[in-house]
Amino acid sequence: MIDINAYLGHFAFRQLRHNTAPELLRLMDSRKIRQAAVSSADAIAYRNVQPANEQLAAEVEHHRDRLIPFAVINPTYAGWADDLATCQEKLGMKGLRLYPRWHNYKLTDPACLELVKAATGRGMLITIPVRVEDPRQRTWLVEIPDVPLAEIEGLVRAAPSAQFAILNGLGYTGSALGRKGSGLPANYSIDVGRMSAVLANELGRLVENLGADRILFGSGMPFQYPDPAIVKVEVLEVSAADKEDILTRNAARLLRLQL
Repeated sequence: MIDINAYLGHFAFRQLRHNTAPELLRLMDSRKIRQAAVSSADAIAYRNVQPANEQLAAEVEHHRDRLIPFAVINPTYAGWADDLATCQEKLGMKGLRLYPRWHNYKLTDPACLELVKAATGRGMLITIPVRVEDPRQRTWLVEIPDVPLAEIEGLVRAAPSAQFAILNGLGYTGSALGRKGSGLPANYSIDVGRMSAVLANELGRLVENLGADRILFGSGMPFQYPDPAIVKVEVLEVSAADKEDILTRNAARLLRLQL
């Protein structure tokens, strides 16, 4: 399995377990997860995110065969273009993670569109977590809403040459993102994240509407344990080949990994 949505480091408002490279790798080994795309949990609440990116790069230095670093960039912060260049050229980061609500911008703002264009020019996969943590776990000090799906729709329309992965969301089948024939470019994939695979079976409907090649395995660890995401794919009523695509091959293709 290749996990498209994982983290290392410390979150500002609660303790995370399995948040160092050795600890995360042990958790991955116990669930037979081969590789994971990781970004800095510290960077979510940082105003200047670059020190967190540098710390992440140092943490994964001896584990790059399994932990794939993603940069967190805030397009409203001065010097972001230099930070992006450093992350990709010197720190070897393969992708980007955006937190518009935490960093106080909209995905359709000109500054964000400029960042997406720059990252696309560097061949980086752009990931957008709809939510970081369950509202029931949030501190009373901050109230960060989920990223609206309509805003993500606007971004994928505005940047058709970019490649996006939408993480930790649900409700896609009620939006253009999850409907067949919506007119949106096919430049985005969606992780299994918070979607149901039984009951409402949003995951199954999404496979029907978009195709199994547009669905990714993502757990959100260590904010969450990977078991629910694994079980969702196990119970999904699709072929073994489709499950292999979701668990491994789709992410490998987007990240240009050799299997």
